[in-house]
Amino acid sequence: MSLYHVRKDEMLRYLGYAGQCIPEHLDAQVDDIISQCETSSKPAFVYRMFPIDDTQGDIRLVGSSLILPGNDIYNHLKGASQVALMACTLGLANEIMLKRIQAKSATDALMYGAAGSSLVESVADVAEAEIVAEGAKMGLHTNWRYSPGYGDLPLSVQDEFVRTLDAQRSLGITVTPSNLLIPSKSVTAIIGLFSAPQEHTKRSCKGCAIFDYCSLRKAGAPCWR
Repeated sequence: MSLYHVRKDEMLRYLGYAGQCIPEHLDAQVDDIISQCETSSKPAFVYRMFPIDDTQGDIRLVGSSLILPGNDIYNHLKGASQVALMACTLGLANEIMLKRIQAKSATDALMYGAAGSSLVESVADVAEAEIVAEGAKMGLHTNWRYSPGYGDLPLSVQDEFVRTLDAQRSLGITVTPSNLLIPSKSVTAIIGLFSAPQEHTKRSCKGCAIFDYCSLRKAGAPCWR
């Protein structure tokens, strides 16, 4: 069984469903699209950790040329000793299948796209779980993942972000002139690592996004203890 999976409830939420009754034939169609998305995609991720320098009013990653400008990311990483950069993708295979489906059915393509959005978030959860576990080995605690385009962190950092991770070579991710990621079902994100638990950190595992993938929880040593 694959580590990555489409969450059906999440996919339906992307499609605008909010608890309505779904006809049996449509429910079967959704299940079929989920199966196609999971079998046609090639999920993968990469991450790296860097010490940070915040003494110049922005976030600079020591050992790289990447600068993260903006007040929001500065506050997100305030007090962090390190930062983890991560990139995730479903690969070009997912993109190719979407084009095939679009040629046959706009409805199926819409559902396939929603399934892909859920699946790439699953990949991001796995990547985050690895970062949380690696941070714990160093005695560090994480905050939540923050992506370019959130708040005042501009999408224009995407190109250097991808270069810093060498994600074009390892994952096949490229950045368009308008700072969008190709394949489209790709995610980049930033996670801070701190010497002390953060105020937002849940004091239980219930409701945590990475619950299914967390090795610390499975070992009986969750990050919030």
